[in-house]
Amino acid sequence: MGLQDKVMEQMKTAMKAKDKVALESLRAIKSALLLAQTDGSAGDGLSETDEVKLVQKLVKQRKDSAAIFIEQGRNDLAEPELAQVAIIEQFLPTQLGEAEIEKAVIAVIEATGAAGMKDMGKVMGMVSKQLVGQADGKTISNIVKSKLA
Repeated sequence: MGLQDKVMEQMKTAMKAKDKVALESLRAIKSALLLAQTDGSAGDGLSETDEVKLVQKLVKQRKDSAAIFIEQGRNDLAEPELAQVAIIEQFLPTQLGEAEIEKAVIAVIEATGAAGMKDMGKVMGMVSKQLVGQADGKTISNIVKSKLA
Protein backbone atom coordinates (compact mmCIF):
# COMPACT_ATOMS: atom_id res chain seq x y z
CA MET A 1 0.00 0.00 0.00
CA GLY A 2 1.47 3.35 -1.05
CA LEU A 3 1.69 6.45 1.06
CA GLN A 4 -1.24 8.07 -0.70
CA ASP A 5 -3.47 5.04 0.03
CA LYS A 6 -2.44 5.06 3.69
CA VAL A 7 -3.18 8.78 3.95
CA MET A 8 -6.62 8.30 2.39
CA GLU A 9 -7.45 5.48 4.83
CA GLN A 10 -6.36 7.64 7.78
CA MET A 11 -8.40 10.56 6.41
CA LYS A 12 -11.54 8.43 6.38
CA THR A 13 -10.91 7.41 9.97
CA ALA A 14 -10.24 11.03 11.00
CA MET A 15 -13.43 12.21 9.30
CA LYS A 16 -15.50 9.59 11.09
CA ALA A 17 -13.88 10.51 14.42
CA LYS A 18 -14.28 14.24 13.67
CA ASP A 19 -10.58 14.71 14.50
CA LYS A 20 -9.81 18.15 13.04
CA VAL A 21 -6.08 18.13 13.82
CA ALA A 22 -5.54 14.72 12.22
CA LEU A 23 -7.64 15.68 9.22
CA GLU A 24 -5.71 18.92 8.71
CA SER A 25 -2.39 17.06 8.97
CA LEU A 26 -3.46 14.35 6.55
CA ARG A 27 -4.76 16.90 4.06
CA ALA A 28 -1.37 18.62 4.19
CA ILE A 29 0.34 15.33 3.30
CA LYS A 30 -2.15 14.64 0.51
CA SER A 31 -1.72 18.14 -0.87
CA ALA A 32 2.08 17.88 -0.84
CA LEU A 33 1.91 14.50 -2.56
CA LEU A 34 -0.39 15.81 -5.28
CA LEU A 35 1.82 18.85 -5.85
CA ALA A 36 4.91 16.66 -6.10
CA GLN A 37 3.19 14.24 -8.49
CA THR A 38 1.94 16.98 -10.79
CA ASP A 39 5.32 18.72 -10.75
CA GLY A 40 7.08 18.18 -14.06
CA SER A 41 10.16 16.61 -12.45
CA ALA A 42 8.20 13.74 -10.88
CA GLY A 43 8.09 11.72 -14.11
CA ASP A 44 6.13 8.49 -13.65
CA GLY A 45 5.48 9.09 -9.97
CA LEU A 46 7.15 9.44 -6.64
CA SER A 47 9.56 6.83 -5.36
CA GLU A 48 9.36 5.70 -1.76
CA THR A 49 12.46 7.76 -0.99
CA ASP A 50 10.82 10.87 -2.45
CA GLU A 51 7.72 10.25 -0.35
CA VAL A 52 9.81 9.93 2.81
CA LYS A 53 11.68 13.16 2.01
CA LEU A 54 8.38 14.92 1.43
CA VAL A 55 6.97 13.78 4.77
CA GLN A 56 10.23 14.73 6.52
CA LYS A 57 9.95 18.20 5.00
CA LEU A 58 6.42 18.59 6.35
CA VAL A 59 7.54 17.50 9.83
CA LYS A 60 10.50 19.88 9.76
CA GLN A 61 8.32 22.80 8.69
CA ARG A 62 5.96 22.24 11.59
CA LYS A 63 8.75 21.77 14.13
CA ASP A 64 10.39 24.98 12.96
CA SER A 65 7.09 26.85 13.19
CA ALA A 66 6.45 25.49 16.67
CA ALA A 67 9.94 26.51 17.80
CA ILE A 68 9.34 30.06 16.55
CA PHE A 69 5.95 30.23 18.28
CA ILE A 70 7.41 28.96 21.56
CA GLU A 71 10.28 31.44 21.29
CA GLN A 72 7.72 34.23 20.94
CA GLY A 73 5.68 32.94 23.88
CA ARG A 74 2.78 31.78 21.71
CA ASN A 75 2.19 28.28 23.07
CA ASP A 76 -1.41 28.50 21.84
CA LEU A 77 -0.08 28.45 18.27
CA ALA A 78 2.74 25.96 18.94
CA GLU A 79 0.49 23.21 20.32
CA PRO A 80 -1.46 22.56 17.07
CA GLU A 81 1.82 22.46 15.12
CA LEU A 82 3.28 19.87 17.50
CA ALA A 83 0.05 17.87 17.36
CA GLN A 84 0.35 17.79 13.57
CA VAL A 85 3.98 16.66 13.87
CA ALA A 86 2.88 13.65 15.91
CA ILE A 87 0.34 12.66 13.26
CA ILE A 88 2.60 13.22 10.26
CA GLU A 89 5.49 11.30 11.86
CA GLN A 90 3.37 8.13 11.70
CA PHE A 91 4.18 7.99 7.99
CA LEU A 92 7.96 8.04 8.51
CA PRO A 93 10.10 4.95 9.05
CA THR A 94 11.09 4.34 12.65
CA GLN A 95 13.70 6.85 13.70
CA LEU A 96 17.11 5.63 14.78
CA GLY A 97 18.61 6.57 18.12
CA GLU A 98 21.84 8.51 18.40
CA ALA A 99 23.83 5.32 19.09
CA GLU A 100 22.75 3.74 15.78
CA ILE A 101 23.41 6.96 13.88
CA GLU A 102 26.84 7.19 15.50
CA LYS A 103 27.66 3.63 14.37
CA ALA A 104 26.71 4.51 10.78
CA VAL A 105 28.80 7.70 10.90
CA ILE A 106 31.83 5.84 12.25
CA ALA A 107 31.49 3.17 9.56
CA VAL A 108 31.36 5.80 6.80
CA ILE A 109 34.33 7.70 8.27
CA GLU A 110 36.37 4.48 8.36
CA ALA A 111 35.29 3.48 4.84
CA THR A 112 36.15 6.86 3.32
CA GLY A 113 39.21 7.56 5.42
CA ALA A 114 37.82 10.97 6.34
CA ALA A 115 40.10 12.99 8.57
CA GLY A 116 38.95 16.42 9.63
CA MET A 117 36.23 18.91 8.90
CA LYS A 118 37.26 19.21 5.24
CA ASP A 119 35.65 15.79 4.66
CA MET A 120 32.38 16.64 6.39
CA GLY A 121 30.43 17.11 3.15
CA LYS A 122 31.49 13.73 1.82
CA VAL A 123 30.60 11.95 5.08
CA MET A 124 27.29 13.81 5.45
CA GLY A 125 26.26 12.89 1.91
CA MET A 126 26.97 9.20 2.35
CA VAL A 127 25.38 8.93 5.80
CA SER A 128 22.30 10.90 4.70
CA LYS A 129 21.77 8.55 1.74
CA GLN A 130 22.24 5.52 3.96
CA LEU A 131 19.81 6.71 6.64
CA VAL A 132 17.09 8.27 4.46
CA GLY A 133 14.02 8.84 6.60
CA GLN A 134 15.55 7.23 9.67
CA ALA A 135 17.32 10.29 11.05
CA ASP A 136 17.09 14.03 10.61
CA GLY A 137 19.95 15.97 9.07
CA LYS A 138 20.58 18.08 12.15
CA THR A 139 21.29 15.04 14.34
CA ILE A 140 23.52 13.49 11.68
CA SER A 141 25.38 16.79 11.27
CA ASN A 142 26.03 17.13 15.00
CA ILE A 143 27.38 13.58 15.25
CA VAL A 144 29.58 13.98 12.15
CA LYS A 145 30.99 17.25 13.54
CA SER A 146 31.82 15.60 16.87
CA LYS A 147 33.54 12.66 15.18
CA LEU A 148 35.55 14.72 12.69
CA ALA A 149 36.61 17.47 15.11
